[in-house]
Amino acid sequence: MYTVGDYLLERLSELGIKEIFGVPGDYNLKFLDHIVEHPNLKWIGNANELNAAYAADGYARTKGVSALVTTFGVGELSAINGIAGSYAEKVPVIQIVGSPTMAVQNAHKLVHHTLGDGKFDHFENMHESVTEAIGSLTKENAVTEIDRVLRAAVLKRRPVYLNLPIDVAEMVVEKPSGPLLPKQASLSAREVELVHELEKALQQAKNPVVLAGNELASFHLETYLADFIHKFNLPITTLPFGKGVFNEEDEHYLGVYAGSPTEEGLRKRVDTADLVVALGAKLTDSATSGFSYDFSEKQLFSLASDEVIVKEEHLEGIHLPAVMKALTSIDYQGYQGDIQPMARLKSIKPTNQVLTQRHFWEAIEGFLEKGDTAVAEQGTSFFGLSTVPLKSEMSFIGQPLWGSIGYTFPAMLGSQLANPSSRHLLFIGDGSLQLTIQELGMALREKLTPIVFVINNNGYTVEREIHGPNEIYNDIPMWDYQKLPLVFGGSEQSVITYKVTTELELANALKAARLDNNRLQWIEVVMDQTDAPELLMKLGKIFAKQNS
Repeated sequence: MYTVGDYLLERLSELGIKEIFGVPGDYNLKFLDHIVEHPNLKWIGNANELNAAYAADGYARTKGVSALVTTFGVGELSAINGIAGSYAEKVPVIQIVGSPTMAVQNAHKLVHHTLGDGKFDHFENMHESVTEAIGSLTKENAVTEIDRVLRAAVLKRRPVYLNLPIDVAEMVVEKPSGPLLPKQASLSAREVELVHELEKALQQAKNPVVLAGNELASFHLETYLADFIHKFNLPITTLPFGKGVFNEEDEHYLGVYAGSPTEEGLRKRVDTADLVVALGAKLTDSATSGFSYDFSEKQLFSLASDEVIVKEEHLEGIHLPAVMKALTSIDYQGYQGDIQPMARLKSIKPTNQVLTQRHFWEAIEGFLEKGDTAVAEQGTSFFGLSTVPLKSEMSFIGQPLWGSIGYTFPAMLGSQLANPSSRHLLFIGDGSLQLTIQELGMALREKLTPIVFVINNNGYTVEREIHGPNEIYNDIPMWDYQKLPLVFGGSEQSVITYKVTTELELANALKAARLDNNRLQWIEVVMDQTDAPELLMKLGKIFAKQNS
C-alpha cells in the first residue's frame, strides 16, 4: 500500500534530501519505519531535538533543503529554537511532527505530551511566527498540503511545519502525478523595471561597490554573483553575514566589510562609494558592528527577497534568483577604475611562545585549503575567522543573526553529511561546545572526519568583552576537552586528539590533522581568557554601548 507517509518521503527524496534528522517518540515511530525502509533515505538519530534542528539547518545550508522529525509537544518545543534560527537566517528546514491519532484529537482526550486540556493546536500555533507555512495533515488534504508546504520551504527559503497524526501517516493515497516544483518564474514587470533602474544607477556611478549578503548563500546564487562581478569588472565586499558567497582569492574581492572596525582602506572604499549595490544583504547589528556603517540610503541600491531599497525608497521584496540571473543582461560598460584586492598574509614562523588569538588565526589562514567548509561558532570563533581570507571553492557557515551558542557543532555535522567530499573545519569555544556536546556520539557513530578546534579560554569570551570580564556568570566548569571523544565512544581508530598551548604545538597538530583523512581530528586550543580577536574587542565596546 502507498501511504501518506510514503508520499511525503517521496517528495523529500525528490528535493534531494538523503538524510533525515530527529529523535524517536511514540507519536512518530510508525512513520520512522517508512524512513528506514525507504531506499534513498537514511535516518540520523540525534541526542536531542534541539541538536537535530541545528544539524538539519547545517544540512540545508549545504544541500539546499533538509528535514527533521520530532514527536508532539515535548519534541517539537525542544527543536523550536533551532527552527527560529533557520527562519531568521532563511534556511529551508522541513519540520515533521508526529502527533496523536485523529480519533484521540477529535475526542479531546487527556493524553501524554499535552498540556492536559484536551487541545492539540497549542504547539502548532507556537510555530506560526517562525515558519513560512504550516500544514495539519488529514487523509483528505494530505497530498495537496504536503506539496503546498514543501514548495513554500523551497521557494521562500524558510522552515515549514507539518503536523502528521500517526494514523494519517498510514492512510492510503495516490502516488505523485507530477513534479513538486514549478518551472522557474520569469521576471515580473516590476522586477524588469528594477533591473533597468540598477542599469541606470551603474551607468551614472563613478565609484560603485557591490556589498554581498547571506541571501545569496541561502538561495545558492553564488554563480550568478560571480558572473555579474566578472562581466562588469566590479569591486565586491561581503558582510560577515554573507562571508563565503564570493571567491575571496578573486582579484575583485576587497575583503569583509563590518562597519567602523573594518580595515581603514576598505571602510573608506565602501562608505564613500557613490553607489553601494547590496545583493541579498541584511544590515544587522552584528554584521555592521552596531550599525556603524557610514554610507547612507542615498548611496544604496539594495535587492533582497524581503525588501528592496532604491536610494531611500523602501519597497517589497523580489524573487531574488530570477533577478540575480538577469543582472548580466544590463547595458553597462563596466567599472573603469582601479580595484585593490584584499591583502593576503605572508607565511608565519611558529615559535615556542604561548599561543595567542592573533597567531592562531594567522596560522589558520595558511591552513585553509581549496574546497574546505569552515564553520565558525558565534563568538570568539566567528569574529576571528570572519577576517581570515578563504581559499577558492570554500564554503562558510555561521549564525551571526540568530546567534544561538552551541549551534555550529551539530550544524557542522549536518553539513558534513550533506557534503562528505568537503573537509569540514569547526571552530568553537568551550562555552558553546558545552551546550551541544551530546552530538559527538552521532559524529563518531556516523564515522565523520571533520577537524574540530575547541578554543579553551575558560568561559564566555564575548560576554566578558561586553560586560563583566571577571564576573562569575561568565565562568563555566572546566572540562578535560581532550578526553571527551573517548567518553562519547571514540577509539584510536575513529578519533585522534591534540592539546596545544604554544605556536609550535599548534603547527605540528595542524600538519598532522590535515594529513589524516580517516579519523575525526579533535584539537583543544588553550588560550588566555583575557585574549580575544581584535574585531571582537572592538565589537564588545560597541555592543556594551548599544545595551546601555
